[in-house]
Amino acid sequence: MAVEESVRTLGYNIRVARLRRRLPQSLVAERAGISLQTLIKVEAGECGVAIGNIAAVLQALGLGDAIGTLAASSADEAGLLLEERRLPQRVRGKKKTVDAF
Repeated sequence: MAVEESVRTLGYNIRVARLRRRLPQSLVAERAGISLQTLIKVEAGECGVAIGNIAAVLQALGLGDAIGTLAASSADEAGLLLEERRLPQRVRGKKKTVDAF
């Protein structure tokens, strides 16, 4: 999925979340501490919107936890596979040291 399409989908999902809560754009913008015009851009899925503004809107909608899971390491399948490949095949115990005393 292209970046632009992903951001448009995010904007659409934010708009749907707002409408489900029956909240006017003006109230969500005020709660998020952004301008109405910025909220309109968020909901339109414009790529130039700062991620902090998106996070503020999600928080205003009660979805603040969602932003923290976007790049969660547990969801990074490619990274987990690479990490697994780098694991050693065996691990040796530490060598015993003999004291000279």
